[in-house]
Amino acid sequence: MTTYGITFPNKLRGTIALPASKSISARALIIGALAGNITAKGLSDCDDTRVLHKALTQPAGEIDIMAAGTAMRFSTAYFAATSSPARIITGTARMRQRPISLLVEALRSLGADIAYMETEGFPPLRVKGRQLEGGTLSLPATVSSQYISALLMVAPLMHRGLRLHLEGEIASRPYIDMTLKLMRHFGAQADWTAETTLEVKPGTYRHDVAFAVEPDWSAASYWYEMMALTADPEAEILLPGLRSDSVQGDSMVWQLFEPLGVGTRFTDQGAHLYKTPPTAVAETTETDFTAFPDLAQTLVVTHALLGRPFRFTGLHSLKIKETDRIAALQTELCKLGYDIEANGQSMWMAAANSPAADNGAQRIVFNTYEDHRMAMSLAPCALRHKGINIADPGVVSKSYPAFWEDLRKTGACIERLEE
Repeated sequence: MTTYGITFPNKLRGTIALPASKSISARALIIGALAGNITAKGLSDCDDTRVLHKALTQPAGEIDIMAAGTAMRFSTAYFAATSSPARIITGTARMRQRPISLLVEALRSLGADIAYMETEGFPPLRVKGRQLEGGTLSLPATVSSQYISALLMVAPLMHRGLRLHLEGEIASRPYIDMTLKLMRHFGAQADWTAETTLEVKPGTYRHDVAFAVEPDWSAASYWYEMMALTADPEAEILLPGLRSDSVQGDSMVWQLFEPLGVGTRFTDQGAHLYKTPPTAVAETTETDFTAFPDLAQTLVVTHALLGRPFRFTGLHSLKIKETDRIAALQTELCKLGYDIEANGQSMWMAAANSPAADNGAQRIVFNTYEDHRMAMSLAPCALRHKGINIADPGVVSKSYPAFWEDLRKTGACIERLEE
């Protein structure tokens, strides 16, 4: 297995062209396929986007979406709601362990023809397309927002449209709002009609609307992490194209990093990151990640290495991502001496848990668990500890293929090792 050894320079400066938003790209692809011809400029060039594009354009046969959870959910709804021959949708071994029954049962209740090919409640699926009847549906609000977005995007094609009631506290609401905004941009009538109720009218998408995809705020989070961890007082990173009024929920990252000593100045060029005095550690940082779970790994690692006690909640979805991200973070940060405690939906580090001493010449190999966000959130540890190595670094291709090359642009040394 390939491993990268990482050494950062004393100074952190640079201009980094982030990848396009993976989340927006996936929605643009689905809406484009439903409309017939939406031109989206600058789609994300990553594994997940390529897999979904291939799934939507291949004429027939089995569809292997590999490890792309978004592609699994969105393509299931797409093929269920459009006239097409039966398809088998499958993925990696990990994907076949990720539950999908809530989406399947929701689609079935709206008229879909979907069958499980192996284990009840899990991929692979056999999906035969037809026009769905639609109507009224209720779902627990804690369900993945990708399920909700998948249903919303295909709802205009349903005979009766869709009225969706969400019961309980809504998870990842910004992702639902992103979906609604893109749907409306392309002509759909879709919106909240109450605090927990969504309605989509039957109709069609416009096919003559151009659309440019924003840079990815999730990818930006790793640069905020590096800014927080660097000892360079004059560090500065420019991230072109990022806007404070982004539709992405992960744009919250610039506010989450302000107490950690990272300022953001927005201009026509993008987001300028610079060092500021961090706030004093007076008490435990408490943050609910329900609305932006993809930022959790970045903030856990950053707080741990800065020695700032924290209690993060709203992490229930992390256990069913590319890996069990809660357990993976505990295991890997323990290698540096950090004791991270957790239960099913929370992680915390006590005030008494001070930063581990620099490990000197000791070599630390971080496993990445086939999870792109594990690799990218752990790599900045090399700013505080020597001897940091990342196993299976190629996993970043899932969302940010140029991550390692972008590190090199700042002067970082990325040494390829063979295990």
